[in-house]
Amino acid sequence: MEKEYKLVDNAEAKQFQFDLGDAIAKIEYIKAKEKIYLTHTEVPTSYEGKGIGSALIKQTLEHIKAQDWTLIPLCPFVALYLKRHPEWKELVMKGINIE
Repeated sequence: MEKEYKLVDNAEAKQFQFDLGDAIAKIEYIKAKEKIYLTHTEVPTSYEGKGIGSALIKQTLEHIKAQDWTLIPLCPFVALYLKRHPEWKELVMKGINIE
């Protein structure tokens, strides 16, 4: 991924997103008190395989950590990222096993 994208919290649409210029990459969420459920990640087909999804998840996790929220990863792509990057598992709600 050559370009660095800036994470935007689009609270109205309930999604974190990158503006790719001609499209949007997004992670949809549900926020409940201090918990955040990441429900769906979507990267436009023309941008797949360029690391955008992983960068979007990483910046989202950094944001979640800064807000001191508890993460409940419902999206399989987010769960896979967490499995590959165990340093982020500290954000995940206790009792949720990502293996």
